[in-house]
Amino acid sequence: MRRKVSARLAELAGRLPADLRLATLAAFAIDDDARQLPLYQDRVHWAAVRMDRDPRTVRRRVDEAINHLAELAADAPRDQPPGRAGGWRTTGLHAVLTLDRPRPEVIERHQVVADGDGLRELPLTPPLPLDRSDLDARVLYGGTLAGPTLVLPVPVREGHPHDFAVRFRPPTADAMRSHLVYVPRHPCDLLDLRVRFGRTTAPPRVWALHGADRHDGAHPGRRYPVDQAGEVHLRFRHLAPGLAYGVRWEV
Repeated sequence: MRRKVSARLAELAGRLPADLRLATLAAFAIDDDARQLPLYQDRVHWAAVRMDRDPRTVRRRVDEAINHLAELAADAPRDQPPGRAGGWRTTGLHAVLTLDRPRPEVIERHQVVADGDGLRELPLTPPLPLDRSDLDARVLYGGTLAGPTLVLPVPVREGHPHDFAVRFRPPTADAMRSHLVYVPRHPCDLLDLRVRFGRTTAPPRVWALHGADRHDGAHPGRRYPVDQAGEVHLRFRHLAPGLAYGVRWEV
């Protein structure tokens, strides 16, 4: 039984960012080296040395990892009523944000795969900071918008893909503030994100957020270059539910 539990935890931890994965392997003594340390505090110290962090930070990462492991386990395919949320995964999300015009616009192309027969609807979740009531949201193809829900044209069978596209427009340019962040609720294999600032309006500094805690401002992200066209292009793979992926920039 212990082997089965350890194998399952290791599989789920493999879908987390590196620091949370290491925290999990240490906390549950899954790593071969960590398993030689019977005391939890010793395993925390072991992880702290490898992460170049203090033990208190590692303990916070352990708490975060446990929450995300629970979300990943809850989103695993299982028997459930047809069409219920949780019965699908995103295989590809391609998003483009244009900021070189009076009104910003985000266009998303999604491909999802049903985990069970009869998938009929999907929750439509805009990226941050576009989660607001005055957002102009339009379906370009692949369904009908009913409030925050995308109603699919026909039920999708298990293992079959469905493609759809949406466009989001905030009421003003100021609504975009200084970031575009996706926090997936379900597993996502790929996020391909492009942001066009424009050649004359590119920000002085840009950071990529990869598996960040959306509530932890201590981790600004990794510096990312803007090309000569005033654009950035980022790809994120194997996104973990509940963590933040995207881009932020200096105003």
